[in-house]
Amino acid sequence: MLILACRYHVLMQWCVWTLVIVPPMTNITDITEAFKELAPRLGAHLASILFGVALLASGQNSTITGTLAGQIVMEGFLDLKLKPWQRQLLTRGLAIIPAAIVAGVMGVHGVTKLLVLSQVILSLTLPFTVLPLVYFTSNVAYVGKAHVNAWPVRIIGWIVFFLITALNINLVISSIATAGSAR
Repeated sequence: MLILACRYHVLMQWCVWTLVIVPPMTNITDITEAFKELAPRLGAHLASILFGVALLASGQNSTITGTLAGQIVMEGFLDLKLKPWQRQLLTRGLAIIPAAIVAGVMGVHGVTKLLVLSQVILSLTLPFTVLPLVYFTSNVAYVGKAHVNAWPVRIIGWIVFFLITALNINLVISSIATAGSAR
């Protein structure tokens, strides 16, 4: 399952970088604008295929990651043992039901707002997942001598953690400043 997640992640990254490197990009604020930006450059047919593959790979990547996280939480923390199909139904159902309700009630505009909100929430929670990951995998007492990160990996991990945290702090401060000046 982890190998499958990694393959989807690589495919998604390839599609994203293939599409992003096509210069010049404009200020895209909506997912439909992203497609409209690509269509004249790649042709509507190829843009549709690449855009669809990128969205599918992105969705699969996040679904697999969410399912694995849900499995760990249910089995490890909640001591809830389910068959794989039951676990997948539960975790995917919990993920898709709110999105389907928003899509049905608010349409494309609501889905775009939900997408942006989910990305903001993920961005703000990322330091809370990176910190223990870097800390525990850098500590011999937790993972053992055979599995501890090498010094270069530790340094890069801490740099990434502090960079993500600094960017998030900057995002929060600029959002508060923008909201305050809009009043």
